Amino acid sequence: MSTAYADERGPGAGRRDAEATKTAIVKAARYLLARHAHGDITLKAVADRAGVSPPLILKYFGNKDALFSGVMNFEADVESFLDAPLADLGRHMVRHVLTGQAERGADPILRIVFAPLHGEQGEILRANFRAQVSGALAGRLTGEDAGLRAELAVSMLLGLGVMYGIARGPHVRAAGIDEVVDRYAPAVQTQLGPFSHGDP
Repeated sequence: MSTAYADERGPGAGRRDAEATKTAIVKAARYLLARHAHGDITLKAVADRAGVSPPLILKYFGNKDALFSGVMNFEADVESFLDAPLADLGRHMVRHVLTGQAERGADPILRIVFAPLHGEQGEILRANFRAQVSGALAGRLTGEDAGLRAELAVSMLLGLGVMYGIARGPHVRAAGIDEVVDRYAPAVQTQLGPFSHGDP
């Protein structure tokens, strides 16, 4: 039974149900976008996966394009992705990616890897990712080449996500998250600090 309808459990119950339903719809849309071209995804497919009716999607999001414009936006996800002091940000981001994979099957940042990137929707997703993920990280950094260092750090995180979630590397998956963080985070953190061209 859908959680979309208000019941008599008390004030706020209907609102909580509505938020849970919208979250389920967005998760379903993300799942499908990671596996199919935007143009091939129907509202019925999203509704079936979310366990709701297509009219309910229209009620909450207006239309398919409005739903997917939110799915292709990384701003809400980046808030938690970058939520650490700069000195500990490498460890935090590595743990964020691994925990998302282990607990939820995919970190939201990894949509750029999983989603088909052809056509207009692919351009939107790429532009959003550049501005809202690597661009936002660059804005946290100081020193020369902040944009380059941010893109290199994000590249390392995406590679880790691919090895864990797509290639399903047995050694990475068998290791504890803490062990992988200890081994991988220092390399990511190196990209976050200022780089001196005089360094050996």
